[in-house]
Amino acid sequence: MTEIGEALPAELSGSAIRAMLKRLEAKGFVVREASDRGFLYAPSVEEKTASKSALTQVVRVFFNGSATSAAAALLGMQDKMSAGDLDELEKLIAEAREGRTK
Repeated sequence: MTEIGEALPAELSGSAIRAMLKRLEAKGFVVREASDRGFLYAPSVEEKTASKSALTQVVRVFFNGSATSAAAALLGMQDKMSAGDLDELEKLIAEAREGRTK
């Protein structure tokens, strides 16, 4: 539990961390295994899968399910993006268009 708390950007109580782990376990994102010091937690899904699930939830909750609105919000942060970041976005959009026409 200490390692998890140290890895988080904000200081959380042990009970808050346990509650978060319990929710993540219930949703199938982590598994736990008993050890002599308590429980060991490990991810049960790949990072890419977890990221996609989290992003889907954010788009649903904060942008009424509109990926376009979410993308527009990200593009509103263009002053924090490098030219390379913007080029990468253009490339991804082109690939998405290409994938739709196949």
